[in-house]
Amino acid sequence: MNRQAQSAVLFLLGASLLHAGSTDLYLRYVKEGLRPLVLVSGAVLVAAAVATVWYERKRSRRHDHRAEDHAHPEPRVAWLLVLPLFALILVAPPALGSYSATRTGTALQEPVAYPGLPAADPLRLSVVDYAGRAVYDHGRTLRGRRVQLTGFVALDRDGTPYLVRMALNCCAADAQPVKVALTGEVPPVLRPDTWLRVTGTYTPRRAQDPVNGGPIPFVKVTEAEPVEAPKDPYDESWNG
Repeated sequence: MNRQAQSAVLFLLGASLLHAGSTDLYLRYVKEGLRPLVLVSGAVLVAAAVATVWYERKRSRRHDHRAEDHAHPEPRVAWLLVLPLFALILVAPPALGSYSATRTGTALQEPVAYPGLPAADPLRLSVVDYAGRAVYDHGRTLRGRRVQLTGFVALDRDGTPYLVRMALNCCAADAQPVKVALTGEVPPVLRPDTWLRVTGTYTPRRAQDPVNGGPIPFVKVTEAEPVEAPKDPYDESWNG
């Protein structure tokens, strides 16, 4: 792979990052707050590719007569490096779902603080916020309130239904599930990876995650409806 080919790969990779950063595609890889870095990285790679082409053309004008004597064939196997690039361009990976959630222990951690909650009814909370308040604050801020949570469905080995959001620090590679078990008026048929919006109330019932023994709170469901997957499937309210 000569310098021109390397420049082409750099340009394509940079253009792919710019495309991902200018659309919602980047959310499959990193958290929303890292969008500027994705765009900057793409711009730097494109600039590096253009600079390399310019430098090589300038250099070739000075050394054309030497190029034929010292040219060496480049290993063709180097072109295999282009395959991951085409995969990035052509195939967007799906967001992590129930398969990962049921094989990874809950990542719930105690919140630093419990901010005051608005007077809305129902009270819309993230899965992470509800789980943290239910477990570590013993539901003190949730009692007497109707809450509304949105997440995807995962079924444990014994059939226990969970509402899950994958929480991440930086990127999809470090995503970990936070789970809330469902009880009450749960739909009789639940398909894994279906997104649900559930309305219900706090219950002190707890379970232990069968993977790592971590705490899993319950929510007593009064209403449940399927919804479209959100633009950003990962929950950023988790601080790791």
